[in-house]
Amino acid sequence: MSSAFQTPESRSQIDDPSSLVARFGADEPLALDAGTPLGPWQIAYQTYGTLNADRSNAVLICHALTGDQHVANVSPITGKPGWWTTMVGPGRPVDTDRFFVICTNVIGGCMGTTGPASTDPRTGQPYALDFPVITIRDMVRAQAALIDRLGIESLFCVIGGSMGGMQVLQWAASYPERVFAALPIAAAARHSAQNIAFHEVGRQAVMADPDWRGGRYLIEGTKPTKGLAVARMGAHITYLSEMALHRKFGRNYQDRSAPTFSFDADFQIESYLRYQGLSFVERFDANSYLYVTRAMDYFDLAAEHEGSLARAFKGSATRFCVISFTSDWLFPTSDSRAIVHALNAAAASVGFVEIDSDKGHDAFLLDEPEMFAAARGFIDAAARVRGIA
Repeated sequence: MSSAFQTPESRSQIDDPSSLVARFGADEPLALDAGTPLGPWQIAYQTYGTLNADRSNAVLICHALTGDQHVANVSPITGKPGWWTTMVGPGRPVDTDRFFVICTNVIGGCMGTTGPASTDPRTGQPYALDFPVITIRDMVRAQAALIDRLGIESLFCVIGGSMGGMQVLQWAASYPERVFAALPIAAAARHSAQNIAFHEVGRQAVMADPDWRGGRYLIEGTKPTKGLAVARMGAHITYLSEMALHRKFGRNYQDRSAPTFSFDADFQIESYLRYQGLSFVERFDANSYLYVTRAMDYFDLAAEHEGSLARAFKGSATRFCVISFTSDWLFPTSDSRAIVHALNAAAASVGFVEIDSDKGHDAFLLDEPEMFAAARGFIDAAARVRGIA
C-alpha cells in the first residue's frame, strides 16, 4: 500500500496520532445514521487542565470543518499554536486552570479519528470511499462514547464555532441531561442551500482532479492537491467579508507596480488564496474534506424533530448563549436568531449576543474582545451555578 498522503507527518497522524486515542473494538461499534455500524473505530483527542473530584468541570470544545483536536497546543504537522489559543488556555475565557477541557477530532477526520484515510481492518488499505457517509449526529455520538469512556456523566459546557456550533446544538438536542451549558458561535441549526452549493463546488473541484482516482489516491500513490487547493480557496472566500478583503488587500498588486498582462498572481488577494490552498493540502485529506462537508450539508436539527426546531429543545434545562457576527454572511445573524427563537419557544434559558465585526465568519477564530467578554461572562455565571470554583 502506498503511503502518499500530503506529508509523512500528516500520514503518521491518521492511525497513530500525536495525541490521546480512545479505541473501540468490533464489539463496540459506533451506530451511524447511514445505517452501517462502524467498528472497530477510534477517536483522537487532547485534554487540558484537571478533572475535579466530582467530575463537574469538563468542557468539550468542538472544532470546525478543517480543525482538529489540537485546540490549545502546538500542531504536530504545522508546528503552529493551537487553532483557538485566544479562547482556551490559562486565564482565557475557557480557563484551563479551572476547567478540564477536551477536544476531539471528528469522525470522518484525518488526525487520528477513524475516517476515509484510516486503515480498513478488512483490507489493510485506506477506506477511501468505502467509508460510510457520516453526519453531525454521528460525530456527537462518537464524542459521547469518549465522554463515557472518561467516566464523565455530564459536561459543564459544550462550545464550538461554525461546524463546531452545529455539534454543540446536536449535543444539546441529543443529550440535554448531559449538557449543563452550551455556547454555539457563528452557527446554524441547518445548512442553507447556498452553503450546500459552495460545498458542492469544492467537492467537484476535488473529484475533477485526475489524481483523485475515484477516491483511491492513497492506494494508487497520487495526491489530488490541485483540486483540494481550489476547494480550499473557494471556501476560504466564504469565511471572510468584503470589508475584510478590502481592508487587508484592496486591489493592491503582489510584488509589482503594474499588471503583467498574464494569469500570474498579479493581485495580493490572488497570492493569498493560492497560499491558503497550497498550505491546506499539506495538512488535510481530500476524502475527509468530501465527507465532513457532506456531514454539514445533511445537518438539519428541526428535521430530526418533525420539522420543529423548538421541539428539539423541549424541556431542556441546558443554559445557552448564542453568538453571531454582523459581517458573517456564511452563517448570518438570522441563523442565530432562529436558534434563539426556538429556544425561547421551548422555554429554555438563552442569551444572545450579536458582535459588531467586519472580519466575516472567521471572526470567531480571531481576536474579538467582545466575543471573549461575552463567552467569559456566560461561562463564569454558569460555573457559579454549577458550583465550580
